[in-house]
Amino acid sequence: MKVRDALHISERRQRQASRVMQALLGLMVVVGLVSRNGGVVVNALVAFGVTFLPGVLEHDYDIPMDAGLTLWLTLAVFLHGLGTVALPFVGTPYADVWWWDHLTHALSASIVAAVGYATARAFDLHSEAVSLPPRFMFVFILTFTVAFGVFWEVIEFLISLAAAAFGVGTVLTQYGLADTMMDLLFNTLGAVAVAVWGSGQLGGVVTALTARFDRSRA
Repeated sequence: MKVRDALHISERRQRQASRVMQALLGLMVVVGLVSRNGGVVVNALVAFGVTFLPGVLEHDYDIPMDAGLTLWLTLAVFLHGLGTVALPFVGTPYADVWWWDHLTHALSASIVAAVGYATARAFDLHSEAVSLPPRFMFVFILTFTVAFGVFWEVIEFLISLAAAAFGVGTVLTQYGLADTMMDLLFNTLGAVAVAVWGSGQLGGVVTALTARFDRSRA
C-alpha cells in the first residue's frame, strides 16, 4: 500500500509536508547555534542533511523516491531532530514526552528495515544463486533491523562515556538497560511494519536496484 493511499493525501501535499519539515530543521539548526546548544545543532544538522538524500538517490543513482518515500524518511529524521529542542508548554520531547523516544525509534527502524528489504529483495531478483522465500525475508528484515539497533545502542553508550570523560554535553543519550530494551522492542515493531506492508511501497526501489545490479554484472 502506498503512503498516499494509507494517509489519503495527494503527492503534492506530501511533498509540501516534506519541504515544511526540511525548512523547520534548518530553523532548528539556527536556534541551536543561537542558544549554543551543541546537541540541537548536531542532531538537527544531520537530520537536515538526510532530507536531501532522496533527491541524491533519484537524480544521481536513478533510484525512484516518490513523495511517500520522501515523506517517510523526512518525518523520521524531523521527529528525531525536534526531540532535542525545548518547546513551549512541552519541554524537550525526548526528556519530557514519554512516548517520543518510542515513536522515533520505530520510525527510524522502519527506514533501516526498508533499506535491508530493498537490497535483499533486489539481490534475490538479480541472482539465480540467491533465493529468499517470503518467510525467510520476514526473518531477515527483523534480524537485520535488530542487529543495527544493537549497534546503534553501543554507539550511544560509547558517545555518552566519551562525553562524560571529557566533561562535555552529549549529542546522543542512553538512559540505562531498561531504556535500551524498550528501544529494541520498538525497533522490532518498526521492522515488522516494513516486513508486512513495505513491499508495496518499495517496489520501485527494488526494481531500480535490481536493474543496477544487472548492469554491473553485464
